[in-house]
Amino acid sequence: MTDIFSPLSLPNGTSLPNRLCKAAMEENMCDAGHVPGARFRRLYKSWAEGGVGLILSGNVMVSPYALTGPGGLVLTKETLEDEKASALFRQWAEAGRSGAKGSGGGQFWLQISHPGRQVYASQGQEAVSASATQVQMGGVKGLFDRARALEGDEVKAIITRFADTAEAAEKLGFDGVEIHGAHGYLVAQFLSPLTNLREDEWGGSLENRARFLLEIIKAIRARVGPQFGVGVKLNSADFQKGGFDAKDAAQVVTWMNSLAVDLVEISGGSYESPAMMGAGQAKDAHTKDERSDSTKARELYFFDFAEDISRVAKMPIMVTGGVTQKATAEAALSGEKIDMIGIARAMAYVPDLPAQWKAGQSLKVTWRKASFKKPVLNVIGNMALTKNSIHQMGAGRGPSLDASPLFSLIKDRLRIKRLTKRYKKWVAGL
Repeated sequence: MTDIFSPLSLPNGTSLPNRLCKAAMEENMCDAGHVPGARFRRLYKSWAEGGVGLILSGNVMVSPYALTGPGGLVLTKETLEDEKASALFRQWAEAGRSGAKGSGGGQFWLQISHPGRQVYASQGQEAVSASATQVQMGGVKGLFDRARALEGDEVKAIITRFADTAEAAEKLGFDGVEIHGAHGYLVAQFLSPLTNLREDEWGGSLENRARFLLEIIKAIRARVGPQFGVGVKLNSADFQKGGFDAKDAAQVVTWMNSLAVDLVEISGGSYESPAMMGAGQAKDAHTKDERSDSTKARELYFFDFAEDISRVAKMPIMVTGGVTQKATAEAALSGEKIDMIGIARAMAYVPDLPAQWKAGQSLKVTWRKASFKKPVLNVIGNMALTKNSIHQMGAGRGPSLDASPLFSLIKDRLRIKRLTKRYKKWVAGL
């Protein structure tokens, strides 16, 4: 049996001290100029010193005109020309790697992303995507505009942006990047036949729909050193009828085998079907008649998918989604098909969870959940609770396990309103 605290060797020759990863979660915390300030350093230092083998940041945007939220970080080639901004990113990299000094080499990777059509209308930027489609969230209207289909040269320009951001990340002291190809963001929009209706080289067959992701990987690898990590976060499925499915995911991973990808994280869903939040997982979307015990218990939502995909993968496979118990993490690694466990929400409440697990403490993490009548409000409310705890940690006050869902949701909406105003002013000056 593989132990969660045993080292993990990556294809690029580097090694992680254990098989636990702090997966992406936080957003809307940047300082003015969309750079990481003291709150980010404080937050990531707590995670780094908590014993985790690999830290994956929340979304770092490759374009200032396309943010998943108005308080998100932006890293472009222009950042390198700004001495103050570069210094802040270097300080953040150091904070996120602080645990490596005493834990055997923990790493800090940036998750790099473009939201495509999943950019809030209130931010005032044009939504773009593989095709002219619009996000449809049940019962919630007006959040997103209809996207414009990207022209061919614009697709290539965004590929270059991903490579620019990866190159900047390496120069600023980070250990790697993870391309966000899940959760309905732009890469996932190209992969899915529901959102990619193109008839050119970027659409139609799965091979064409996957071209955008594969070209991003190639462009990044051409810019960074061999020891710099390159990972991909990939949907196991869209969890929508007729969408990207597990067979598609397995084929895309097969194509990635020859592209020097160091890690693939399996997730699923989108804003329209938020399976990554433990919701919207239709039974008929699954490849098996019966799900594993951990999946039934709403832990490791994508474990069965990840096991299937691991059969064709030559790189390590990580699975993320709902892990709150040490026993779940141990069980997932027992079959030796899964190489790493991603923990997101639980580490927003217990930042030193790996260290506590190693000491036999906090074997199961619990916190307050939203219980609104509308399912979509529960998803948004639970996100607000998590962000509230993360903001508490960034402010140096420690996590919050028992905050009010309603109060957290109201506070989050007010924060987003303030940040939207600041973002519009900032982007108008570019």
